[in-house]
Amino acid sequence: MTNKYTILKNKSIEHEGRTLYRIQALKDFGNVKAGDLGGWVEKESNLSQEGLCWIYDEGKVFGNAKVFENAWVYDNAQVSGYAEAYGDAEVFGNAQVSEHAEVSGKAWVYGDAEVFGDTEVFGDAKLKSGEYIEGIYTGEEGEVEGEVEESLDIISKINKVLSK
Repeated sequence: MTNKYTILKNKSIEHEGRTLYRIQALKDFGNVKAGDLGGWVEKESNLSQEGLCWIYDEGKVFGNAKVFENAWVYDNAQVSGYAEAYGDAEVFGNAQVSEHAEVSGKAWVYGDAEVFGDTEVFGDAKLKSGEYIEGIYTGEEGEVEGEVEESLDIISKINKVLSK
């Protein structure tokens, strides 16, 4: 297997007490072309060399976090801690996914949304600005709206959306 990207050790930033490095594509895959600059990683294990996954723009993945399969992290979004983004998931805007959270399937976490704890966002779920999730979110199709701070609020909102 040939690597799809390299870590540019000469292009680094300090972020939350860690040194992150810019990535650069080595070959064409998906909508990424050889030579394209990507976002920022702390180490190679943050972004899989397989699949169509990519970190764009100023996206950041660090700690023991992983982005793999076909997931995208872009804009100013970040994935950190032991969090994972995989499947066809997208994390973008100023969204943050951290701790042991998982974003998978075709789920989106975007805007200023924060997902943390042992939360799982999956299926076709869309989690947007102003939502703070800790707990287990098991939405398959609904879009959660408004301020969400506890798992019970999430379940209530999912039931309302799915019952329509």
